[in-house]
Parts: sequence; structure tokens; C-alpha cells
Amino acid sequence: MPTLGIIGSGNIGTAIAHLAVAADIDIMIANSRGPQSLQDLVQALGPRAAAGTVEQAARAGETTVLTIPLAAYRALPAGLLQGRTVLDTGNYYPHRDGRIAELDTEQLTTTELAQHLLPGALLVKAFNNIMAHHIPQLARPAGAGDRTALPIAGDHPDATARAARLIDRLGFDTVDAGPLSESWRFEPESGAYTPIYLAHPDVPATQMLQAPAAPLPAEKLRAALQTAERVKVANRAF
Repeated sequence: MPTLGIIGSGNIGTAIAHLAVAADIDIMIANSRGPQSLQDLVQALGPRAAAGTVEQAARAGETTVLTIPLAAYRALPAGLLQGRTVLDTGNYYPHRDGRIAELDTEQLTTTELAQHLLPGALLVKAFNNIMAHHIPQLARPAGAGDRTALPIAGDHPDATARAARLIDRLGFDTVDAGPLSESWRFEPESGAYTPIYLAHPDVPATQMLQAPAAPLPAEKLRAALQTAERVKVANRAF
């Protein structure tokens, strides 16, 4: 498989990087602070990992994981991800990103806005509805009876299929939630957001970052997506 580019070295990006090297996928990881800031991470990941600039990670292969704050999308170089399949892990958090009128009025979903900000990129919403520490806990080999499913959404069928193949190799089944206009079904506070992966769904919000996960099969995820109700994003404060 070609090298996987990862832009963003936070918790989600690091978790995906670990799964990728475990699946014998070479990675090029980048962040806004530059390659030198990633040397310890790359050393821990092993010989399949390399640190580079954002531009190098974007061009490392045909698929790129973009896992940076939504407010930082506008700072990416114009045309950076043109023609690339991009796994967009972003969510809208007003306390971090500021209020965004197009999202508060529900004119767009978060990744539809990202598509406007990144014209020419082939965006696929993925890995935004699961907490970082649950990613390694739930990854399983293909064919495992307790495999977990993740939702994906995209407007480009070839890119969506490419993303599904990558996610399968990383250790998860996928459920296609439809186009980007339907990706609200697994955004924050929706029925297919992070609590569905908790071993104990009644865990208080203050303890969720330490709470263990439990496998979620595709049929249960599909049901959660189908019954999800759209959240009033304008009320979101966290």
C-alpha cells in the first residue's frame, strides 16, 4: 500500500498512526510545529514512520488523514489536498473554533464546510465519532467476531471505497452513512457519537476519557445512524 499521510499529531492522528504501522503501512506524519517536534513519536512508531512537513504528508500517497482543529483548515496552503482522498476527522467545537454561522444555522454539515474550504479534495468523514483511546482498544483483524464498525460519509464513491479499504486494514468495519449532507448523523451529541462505543453507556461525561470501550457491530451502528435526530448545533457550547 502507498504511504499514508497524516496531518495532525494529536490523539486521533497518533492512534491512527500506531494502527497503520501495525498493519505494515508506511506513514508520513506532520503537524504545524514542524518535523523536529515529531522525532520522539516517529522513534516510538518504528521504521515505517517518518516525520515531514504538512506539504510532504499531503503528497505522500493518494490518501491523507486530516486531523486538525476545524479553525485551522483555512490556514492550509491552497490546493494542498487537490485530488487526494482525505479522511476528515474534524468536529465543530465552538469553544475552540469560534461560532461558525453556516454550521449554527445548519446550512452545512461540518465536513460540507470543510469541502468548501478544501476545494478539489475528495473528503470522507471518518474517525470523528470515536474517542482516541478507544481506537486501539477496538481494532481487530479482518474476520474477527467482535469487530467494531465505524461510520463514513462522502460525496465521491471512489474515495469512500478507498477510505473503507484503508479503515478495514486498520482494524474496523465500516457503515456508509451516505453523502456529506448526512454526516450530521455521527457528529457530536448524535445517536451515533462516542457513547455508543462505551462498555458502560451510563458513564458520567467527566469519566468518559478513561472509560473502557466495547465492540459495536455494524448492524447496531447502522440502526443508530438510521434513528439519529439532527442536533441543534447553535446550542452546542462545548
